Amino acid sequence: MANNELGIVGLATMGQNLARNFASHGVRVAIYNRTRQRTDEFIAQHGGEGDFQPAGSLEELVQKLARPRAVLLMVKAGSPVDDAIESLSKLLAPGDLIIDGGNSLFTDTRRRARAAEGIGLGYLGTGVSGGEEGALRGPSIMPGGTRDSYGHVEDMLVSISAKVDGEPCCTYIGPDGAGHFVKMIHNGIEYADIQLIAESFDFLQQRLGLSPTELAPIFDEWNNGPLESYLIEITAKVLAKKDEATGQALVDVIQDRAEQKGTGRWTSQSALNLGVPRTATTEAVLAGTLSAP
Repeated sequence: MANNELGIVGLATMGQNLARNFASHGVRVAIYNRTRQRTDEFIAQHGGEGDFQPAGSLEELVQKLARPRAVLLMVKAGSPVDDAIESLSKLLAPGDLIIDGGNSLFTDTRRRARAAEGIGLGYLGTGVSGGEEGALRGPSIMPGGTRDSYGHVEDMLVSISAKVDGEPCCTYIGPDGAGHFVKMIHNGIEYADIQLIAESFDFLQQRLGLSPTELAPIFDEWNNGPLESYLIEITAKVLAKKDEATGQALVDVIQDRAEQKGTGRWTSQSALNLGVPRTATTEAVLAGTLSAP
């Protein structure tokens, strides 16, 4: 039987906002961060928003949860996820569940799911979309794993998800790495969208001589038509923003450098492996490589 409680490991912005979202929907949330100061600061700022149970160690976190337990990992993709799983596996019992809510590579999720299931643990690789605002007010959630594992936390995930026309933006995606695969493709599409926006901005600025201040209302107008989207909306806001120190447009002051989290590159690699043309995403990844620090 599923419990209306959850452990969260990792209190960066996404982890904090998801914890607050769960708590606002009546979920009892045990929280742990490797740096205790961050846990203490979270409780000081948000402790009155819900039933939070701070833990000073993974052992304490596990002890605060009733079986069958569910623990959500909100740590950096890669080896930190493996390290957290290894530590938790020694503390959890068969029937408990580990959820990876980060941007993990789906093949890593497949490997981790097999390993977890081999020792009797459930495992969900779960894409979470919407950024920090979405995490707090309603994200799109893409869980992948076994049906039983999803059933353990379905009610909690559905409750915190965004709703469109009354329908929750959360559904079972498929086995093992399916959730993270869909999230990877979702991010790959965003890479292409952002590249198109950047090239539109560059063309309008370089060829027509329009300043960021003049471009802001153009993007704002676009957002009131067929191009309405979060990315167009924030582009308009960013173009209108002034640098407080110089009074110049903020985009003219920020260095033209961008890092990548990897999901766009993974999308292109997967497309090549499957023989699927993903040219817009691939060109966006290459353009990002040119501007990498």
